[in-house]
Amino acid sequence: MDVETFCLCFFRLMQLLSTCVPFSLMASVGTGSVVVGNWSMFIWGFCFTVTLVILIVEFCHIRDHLPFSWYGFLTIYTCYATLFCLLTSILYPTTYIQFFPSGPHRDYAMISTTFSCIALVLYALELLVLWNWYQGKGGRIARYMYTTQGLLKLLETSLACVIFGFISNTNLYLHQPALVWCGAVYSICFVLSSVAILLNLGKCDNRLLLPLPTFLLGLTTLSILLYTSALVLWPLYQFVEKLGGQPQRSSDVSCGDRLTYLVCTWDQGLAVTILTVINLLIYMADLVTLAHLVSVRTENQPTVS
Repeated sequence: MDVETFCLCFFRLMQLLSTCVPFSLMASVGTGSVVVGNWSMFIWGFCFTVTLVILIVEFCHIRDHLPFSWYGFLTIYTCYATLFCLLTSILYPTTYIQFFPSGPHRDYAMISTTFSCIALVLYALELLVLWNWYQGKGGRIARYMYTTQGLLKLLETSLACVIFGFISNTNLYLHQPALVWCGAVYSICFVLSSVAILLNLGKCDNRLLLPLPTFLLGLTTLSILLYTSALVLWPLYQFVEKLGGQPQRSSDVSCGDRLTYLVCTWDQGLAVTILTVINLLIYMADLVTLAHLVSVRTENQPTVS
C-alpha cells in the first residue's frame, strides 16, 4: 500500500468517527423542530453513510465495475463534503448552541461542533491528497471540479441545499402561490446545475446536439432568469405587509419563542433572501465564465473557405 492510499484510508476511517459522534450525540438529545439542527444532523449522517460506502467499494475492489468514473465521483463527493462540513461548522454553533442554557445539551452540542470541525479538516486534507494523486490519473471530471466552472457549480448546488434546509419549514411559503413558485425555482435550478456536473461525470457531452459549453450557457442563462424572479418575489411576499408578509421581526410570534424556534420563521425568510442574492451572483459569474469559453472556442474554430 503506497503512502497516498494509506492516507486516504486513514482519513476515511477518521471521517467515519468524526461524523458518527455528532450525529449520535444530537440524535440522543433531539433537535426538536429546529431547521439548522435537523439540517446539520442530515449532513453528518449523509457524510457518514457515503464515506462508509466508499470504504466498502474500495476494500471490495468493485470500483472498476461501476458505470461511471470512480475518481470523478470521489472528487465531487469530497468537494461537497468539505463545503457542507464548513457550512455546518459555521451555522450550527452560531444559530443553535448560543441559545442553549448551560447543561448536558449544550455540552453535547459543543462536542458535536468540535467533531464537525475535525471532519471539515479531514475532508479538506483528503481533497488535497486526491488532487495530488489524481493529476494525470483521475481523468477529466477530477480536473473539472478544480476549474472555475466546476467550483462555481459546486457552490451553486451547495447553497441550494442550504436553501432547501430553510424552506423545509413549509410555513414559509405554502400560504402564497408566488412563494411556492420560488420554492420550485430553487429546485429547478438545483437540477439544472446537477445536470451540468453529471454531463461531465457521465461523459455524455458528445451525445448533445449542441457543444457542451453552449448547452451549459443556455442552462445557466435560464437559471439566472429563474433566480431573478425568485429574488423579486421572495422578499416581496415575505416582508411587504400589503402582500401578506411581515415587515418587522417583532411581528413574528415565533421569534419570541426561543425554546422551540431557535431560528424563527422571519429569520429563515431573511436567510433565504440573502442566500438567493449570493447564489444569483454566483450564477452570473458562471455565465461570464461560460460566455468567455464559448467566445474563445468560436474564435479558435477553423473557418471553412
